Amino acid sequence: MATQTIQTELYKLYPSPRNTTKEVFAHQVFVPYPYAIIDLEVMELAGKTTLFAACRLADMKMGQVVTFELAADQARFERLFTPD
Repeated sequence: MATQTIQTELYKLYPSPRNTTKEVFAHQVFVPYPYAIIDLEVMELAGKTTLFAACRLADMKMGQVVTFELAADQARFERLFTPD
């Protein structure tokens, strides 16, 4: 089954099969490591999140985008995430 892409003004997004929703939330972080393992469950975030493989349209750089329902979750992710 083909994965449907989502295009925003900033990114071309490819949803993770682990996402429970395909919603792109307002709070976003681009992670420039396309192969990094991002385990959102370990971070114990309060709101909903989605993870996408991504291509940043400004420079065509590949990576991942994590979107967050809550700004506090975005701040927690930025504090806790370290690429492997």
